[in-house]
Amino acid sequence: MIKNTNGKTGLFIPGPTNIPDTVRQAMNVPMQDMRAPDFGDLTLPLFADLKKVFKTETAEVFMFPGSGTAGWESCIGNLFSPGDRVLMSSFGQFSMLWVDMAERFGLNVDHCEVEWGLGVPLQQYREILEADKNHEIKGVFACHNETATGVTSDISAIRQILNDLDHPALLCVDGVSSVAAIDFRMDEWGVDVVVSGSQKGFMLPTGLAIVAVSQKALEMRGRATLPRTFLSYDDMMKTNVTGHFPYTPATQLFHGLRSSLDFIFDEGLENVFARHHRLASAVRAGVHAWGLQLCARDPEIYSDTVSAILVPEGFDSGEVLKTAYYKYNMSLGAGLNKVAGRVFRIGHLGDLNEIMVLQALAGSEMALRDCGINIELGSGVAAAQETFIDAAPQLHTIAA
Repeated sequence: MIKNTNGKTGLFIPGPTNIPDTVRQAMNVPMQDMRAPDFGDLTLPLFADLKKVFKTETAEVFMFPGSGTAGWESCIGNLFSPGDRVLMSSFGQFSMLWVDMAERFGLNVDHCEVEWGLGVPLQQYREILEADKNHEIKGVFACHNETATGVTSDISAIRQILNDLDHPALLCVDGVSSVAAIDFRMDEWGVDVVVSGSQKGFMLPTGLAIVAVSQKALEMRGRATLPRTFLSYDDMMKTNVTGHFPYTPATQLFHGLRSSLDFIFDEGLENVFARHHRLASAVRAGVHAWGLQLCARDPEIYSDTVSAILVPEGFDSGEVLKTAYYKYNMSLGAGLNKVAGRVFRIGHLGDLNEIMVLQALAGSEMALRDCGINIELGSGVAAAQETFIDAAPQLHTIAA
């Protein structure tokens, strides 16, 4: 197939997300000396403002060159030892990969395998932790927002279980596709480690693993015996105190992050969450108008950053993606692993507005019809429009 190259490609994957022009332009700066005495003028305010996004006052924030996967590895490598018992669950591609990483590092994983389309198994977590009378479990891991299936789990409920049982395990959370787009309350929820990435809610290119670590977790790092160098919290803390880094950092991305954080704070963090919910609700209304189903099994766990949409039996979601890409110049998210060929994903996070969501739905409708899936053209768009009309912020008339 020959791709239609007119105009801009519609980007509706769950990351990398669309980048505001102001953020892209902010990264177009000359190279600078990362060891200059005033480099902290750029970086120290970033550390402080990232705490506001994580909603923490006491955690230490790290910015590693890398993706969210590097953030996962930093958590395991700095805080655990081979043979440590940890509690984890998998219910999608990314929660599954974190389990795989822990096992490769030699951790003793209590692995709760859950049907894809569901979330963290709270009752199973409670039963396992309650049976752990000697507190052998050193860490409880959870994926806040499973990007592969469009499922958001209740992190505060996990903390409540730990509190109810007076269990000292660290609570470690993958927030890669939730932080800066879905409300995340590190201090209130008692989260010890949260991992995020620059390419999702922060509206930047891939390249920063942004990790927040509680003081409780930092106090425990001395007992960890796994080797770490590039991702060492100790090495970072020694230099971060003045805004510097133990090796060459991603300076251009720091300039972009400064612009991105300003963008977020200008909109208002709570307004950012409300916008993502509004856009997600419209996508879900469109999907239901088509007569299709989401991979997420329960409205209570629907994600506000990505919707994984099941195609009918006998159809291949991969063909929907190819058609959308080549014929309509639009990128949708692929189904991964267990849901490959069964779902396509619409990412609705980052620099996104109502009209862009309607574009995603309109393009998806045409691609679905081209692939022989019987939906009524315009039905999803119309349902989303109704949602927007009902839920969009009211316009304020400016007096002449």
